[in-house]
Amino acid sequence: MIFTHFKRITRTGFVNFWRNGFLSFSAVIVLTLSLGVFGALIFGSAFGRALIKEVKNKVDINVYFVLDAEEPDILALRKTIESLPEVEKVEYVSRDLALTEFKDKWKDNSLILQGLDEIGDNPFPAVLNIKAKEPSQYAGIATFLDSKNSLSKDGSNIVEKVNYNQNKLIIDRLGRIIPAVEKVGSIIAILLVIVAVIITFNTIRLIIFTSKDEISVMKLVGASNMYIRGPFVVSGIMYGIFSGILTLILLAAFAYYSDAIIMKFSGVQGAKDFSLLVNVFSSYFIQNFGQIFAIIMGSGIILGAISSYLAVKRYLRV
Repeated sequence: MIFTHFKRITRTGFVNFWRNGFLSFSAVIVLTLSLGVFGALIFGSAFGRALIKEVKNKVDINVYFVLDAEEPDILALRKTIESLPEVEKVEYVSRDLALTEFKDKWKDNSLILQGLDEIGDNPFPAVLNIKAKEPSQYAGIATFLDSKNSLSKDGSNIVEKVNYNQNKLIIDRLGRIIPAVEKVGSIIAILLVIVAVIITFNTIRLIIFTSKDEISVMKLVGASNMYIRGPFVVSGIMYGIFSGILTLILLAAFAYYSDAIIMKFSGVQGAKDFSLLVNVFSSYFIQNFGQIFAIIMGSGIILGAISSYLAVKRYLRV
């Protein structure tokens, strides 16, 4: 008996979906727009994280050593810095590597290379490039470097300069801006989701309004609330499935053409400056397709089913 009722409810829901072709199409379009908001939030979040990561990666502090600093002392200081909990990565650039990189950079400028040859000795100091886990942690690292921890074994100071004070302004601003951007983004995301849910609910309620007389008749002849409500819920699930498929197709198309869009609106030079952001959408979509599929399809089905369930409720009071 239960299976028979379920089969009948499901069949009726399918029939209603196809019978109300234009209304079903309207519901699918509106629900697709709502799911598009979810997709925009997903991509916006991915882009925001990539942008913040890009900005963070461009900020560091550099430790320049005196020219006669011994490499074992430098490597010992590097090991000590790497052990700090605030430090994410420390890159060591030796004097020889710094000289090689300088020559490669200016290999086409004979005047600069000639001047370098006239100096005779290697004028470049060894450098440690330090990246913190968060911009706010650079101050603590700089304080550590200013202490006696940067002394060599014989007690002499091997550090010539730390450029933290030069970058302090931008580091402090990033420390305040990044949390604020993340907070505002979360608030906007919540508001957009609420608006999408309200629009979807009202659209489905208008569709069910056209069947209010049919619902009243079924209620008067003794049909149960579940039997009346079931077909509309099934139709709502179908709205969600078709909307989810359409939304995924649109998101895939956007992800595929995102490079061209970024190049067009930011310019060729802008795309080069933010090379790590190129392919961010397509790469994120491919790598996280399972998760995106579950979010979009699940949201569509839940939105369609719950909106239909609640919209029918007011017409069951006869």
